Amino acid sequence: MEISKNGKNMNDKYKKLALSLLFDAVGYATFLIPGIGELFDVIWAPASAYLMTKLYKGNKGKIAAAITFIEEAMPGLDVIPTFTLMWLYTYVFKGKEANEPKKTIEV
Repeated sequence: MEISKNGKNMNDKYKKLALSLLFDAVGYATFLIPGIGELFDVIWAPASAYLMTKLYKGNKGKIAAAITFIEEAMPGLDVIPTFTLMWLYTYVFKGKEANEPKKTIEV
């Protein structure tokens, strides 16, 4: 088991990436099947929002779940990879900010 500097399990990071890619693929599959896809979106939209809250805890998970629900419920937006974008936000973009030293402004 590989542990990063901040103590998080690196395998967990890549497990979330694999799940994100899988869940986005399910969302794409509903987009590819005309007629049936819209019916499946009625089921997939709340399920994907629930899965997002389980993958990403706290307020960021709740916000991402709301965005995911809207994206899956709206016709034509299924092509947006919200799970993968959330993974990138959490581990790539936010990860860089966490490693940067805090800047203070002295008055």
